[in-house]
Amino acid sequence: MFALVVSVRVKPERREEFLRAIEEDARGSREDEPNCLRFDVLQDNADPNHYFFYEVYRNEEALKEHTDAPHYQGWRAAVEAGVLEAPGEVTRCHTVFPPDEQWQ
Repeated sequence: MFALVVSVRVKPERREEFLRAIEEDARGSREDEPNCLRFDVLQDNADPNHYFFYEVYRNEEALKEHTDAPHYQGWRAAVEAGVLEAPGEVTRCHTVFPPDEQWQ
């Protein structure tokens, strides 16, 4: 499986806008993309404006499908409108456990 860990810092005054956009993207990913197996949004306990996304896809092609999806376009629009302090950091990974055949 192919996974991403994304770290973003949100402008405090734009947090509500950010939360609406990322919820729409995460919900759409989980509900409308059969090859997106996980899309979690986490908030840093020490900094309420620091968020992480943990995303798992069947393969890199599924990530391409994700970036073409309508709900992702809403997320891109929010980013382009300036909800983030700076571009996010993206770490590309492969999953180790559970093994690929155990993902559903």
